[in-house]
Amino acid sequence: MAMLSFERKYRVRGGTLIGGDLFDFWVGPFYVGFFGVTTLFFAVLGTGLIFYGASQGPTWNPWQISIAPPDLKYGLGLAPLMDGGLWQIITICAIGAFGSWALREVEICRKLGMGYHVPFAFSVAILAYVTLVVVRPILLGAWGHGFPYGIFSHLDWVSNVGYQYLHFHYNPAHMLAVTFFFTTTLALALHGSLILSASNPPAGGAVKTAEHENTFFRDTIGYSIGALGIHRLGLFIALSAGFWSAVCIVISGPFWTKSWPEWWTWWLDLPIWS
Repeated sequence: MAMLSFERKYRVRGGTLIGGDLFDFWVGPFYVGFFGVTTLFFAVLGTGLIFYGASQGPTWNPWQISIAPPDLKYGLGLAPLMDGGLWQIITICAIGAFGSWALREVEICRKLGMGYHVPFAFSVAILAYVTLVVVRPILLGAWGHGFPYGIFSHLDWVSNVGYQYLHFHYNPAHMLAVTFFFTTTLALALHGSLILSASNPPAGGAVKTAEHENTFFRDTIGYSIGALGIHRLGLFIALSAGFWSAVCIVISGPFWTKSWPEWWTWWLDLPIWS
């Protein structure tokens, strides 16, 4: 079915969460909707504030531009604009833009009559971001525990937090997150290469079917998860990576203040060693 003929089947009124028919229209291939408007508003405002903050700084080098969070002395209060207040407003804009985009996806799902898997998956990524800039700072009592908006400054923040707990790779939730991230790339490599090998034969060769794909993995590892199964598995692995990455940082500080290698002393204290 041609995409344009398919689009005519779902470009109908309804399915909106807020605003009714007010923004229920398309601009070219893009659905607008109420949450499309709020996404644009927050994204433009937040980006503009980043440029404004850069204009007040010492450089326009995109690698070195940084919008820092408030100093710890401000706690959870409002900070002056150029002393962290800009970071607070940009954070509100980012959450507004991300949340609006997810709700816009919900409206599109309602029009298509499909499940909410896509907005749910995107919400896990939003959760990871909100954990870093809202949940963890609140638990620690100061917005200054959020990360700065900048390339090098953000990387420095990651490095400093890791050294703050001596060896962050010993964080068990971090281990799970990294494992899921690596497994995601493995699953995508296995799935993508199989699809290409089946659908892109040599010149003059026949395009293979799903039966060939299933047979390959049954012969290789003794089991084929199937076309639907690999996508369910891929979604689970990817969302698990985002979820455990949020867990690994939110427990560092609010719930565990020592070095992470010390956490593993429970293993040495097991009675089986005595």
